Amino acid sequence: MQSIYVREKSLPAAWERAVLETWATGARFRTEYDKPGDPESRDTVAMIHVTEPFSEPRIHKAFPGGLDDLEVYRAEVLYGAHDHWINPAEGKWEYTYHERLFAYKVPGLAAPIDQIAGAIEKLRATPHTRRAQAVTWQAWQDIGIHDPACLQRLWFRIENGRLNLNIHIRSNDAYKAAFMNMYAFTELQQWAAGQLGVACGEYVHIADSFHIYGSYFKEFEGFLRSVRERPDRYFTTEFARPMFLDGAERVLAEKDLPAEKRAAMEERKAEIERQLP
Repeated sequence: MQSIYVREKSLPAAWERAVLETWATGARFRTEYDKPGDPESRDTVAMIHVTEPFSEPRIHKAFPGGLDDLEVYRAEVLYGAHDHWINPAEGKWEYTYHERLFAYKVPGLAAPIDQIAGAIEKLRATPHTRRAQAVTWQAWQDIGIHDPACLQRLWFRIENGRLNLNIHIRSNDAYKAAFMNMYAFTELQQWAAGQLGVACGEYVHIADSFHIYGSYFKEFEGFLRSVRERPDRYFTTEFARPMFLDGAERVLAEKDLPAEKRAAMEERKAEIERQLP
């Protein structure tokens, strides 16, 4: 087993360095998704500490996906924009992170539990508490489902008037998923800080398996080339906002979007528009 510890000021710098260290030092593992002939993945235990997660520039140009995709993923995590797609009986999603964090279903309880609201109330009462957390794993079913939750736990604590967040994730695709995860979880951190009336603090991303799949090593060569050759590897939030607006409009264009999600996305769209030059 290999492990890495990365401490950087900004989100894109921390993600880039963690990916590069995983590539350079990661242990070789087969995975449950390998096809015949795929190289072994590179895999490490990772602790990625971002001291100023909202420092600019905040977005890495080489994360796989578009800036509008980043906004859609943010909407899924913060607003549950696609919670209505959960329907495993019809072969659709088995869960979302938003559902698990904001509407946690426990056998025997009639109503789901809003764990994030509970964590916020705990922090209001006792800012230094060690008990403000939210979990996603449902042991009574997740061992047997096809795609069990990767994110396991969020842990919040207020320090010197700032809300820190640690996240624990059992399995994390270092190249194709981790940056979007980190971005959305810090957006949730900032939202929670706003609910508490405190500043947003530091962010720690802890992954049991931070890995680069062998199946996309050829594609990953483009990322390595970008890091070697491009000095301008980051986007600012200001630059990204027009594409964030596109992402919000993509969600709003969905005909099956529930009314309460539509209201949240209309509010988000208006927020982005107010911030445009």
